[in-house]
Amino acid sequence: MALLDGAPLAELARLASMVRRRLHPSDVATWCADRNINYTNICESRCAFCAYWRPPGHPEAFVLDRSEIFRKVDELVALGGTQVLLQGGHNPDIPFEWYLELLRGIKERFRVHIHAFSPPEICFFSRRFRMPVRRILEEMKAAGLDSLPGGGAEILVDRVRSLISPAKIGADDWLAVMRCAHGVGLKGSATMVFGHIETIEERIEHLRRIRELQDETGGLDRGVFTAFIPWPMQPRNTALEGKIRRTTASEYLRVLAVSRLYLDSIRNIQGGWVTEGAGVGQMAMCFGANDWGGWMMEEKVVASAGTRHSLDVETMRRLSAELGLTLRRRDYFYRLID
Repeated sequence: MALLDGAPLAELARLASMVRRRLHPSDVATWCADRNINYTNICESRCAFCAYWRPPGHPEAFVLDRSEIFRKVDELVALGGTQVLLQGGHNPDIPFEWYLELLRGIKERFRVHIHAFSPPEICFFSRRFRMPVRRILEEMKAAGLDSLPGGGAEILVDRVRSLISPAKIGADDWLAVMRCAHGVGLKGSATMVFGHIETIEERIEHLRRIRELQDETGGLDRGVFTAFIPWPMQPRNTALEGKIRRTTASEYLRVLAVSRLYLDSIRNIQGGWVTEGAGVGQMAMCFGANDWGGWMMEEKVVASAGTRHSLDVETMRRLSAELGLTLRRRDYFYRLID
């Protein structure tokens, strides 16, 4: 609490960098060649922080044909990409077999890691198709699912969730999906969307719950989470626009550094250039981050809230070199592959 609420920013950077160097002594900054594909924007949850969702029947609502998704993956692979992220809204009209056929179809056509379906989506599938979460995960893993994204965590405190996403799962359910994923042999990432209605204490509570589940499932390198990614909320075009103050760069870096210090059993922390831009993304490497994330061939959810940043590999390489870091490409498990 003291660190998050008032420690000098430069001291936080120094401490977080010490931890980063202990966990990553080779002075390497990593990135992943991936693509985000939102297969549908139709969603029943109507979260107050989201500008992307549309209700069923809306003129802007869509479901991508599998052929269109395959085309997008083909473009990724042609550029040397190795990972595809699939996330969508809670669409009541898509049958379960559609998801399984999509996973099988991608695996039959391409050699890529499929990082897909966040815990709220998995719980939605469980409720919609009247199947236990474990069975959902087992069938999807058999069809080709490789790991789960950490979306939908927002803040893992039910007071906050009841106000910004009352139709979505609670904190215990999010954690239960990730615990179950670990039980069936799947890894996942963990996220935090902050800077809306949560208190500083609730940010710490979120970090605590992530840390405890990582420790419970095996800790550093064996636990369910491969990485932690904190994101400042982007309020434009959402129900919270005009009601909250946008997070500053220094606030973001403070949260990032404290995350690096507190989450001692999660090896990787990803910087947030997607919301903060390349300059703050570079600063993130001085505040505990070791990974740039992906090159973002396609990003629509943050863009729908009016935030659009781009970053090519050569710029990542230059910005890393300015800090004395060598840029290396990685796979989902943070194994170097270039």
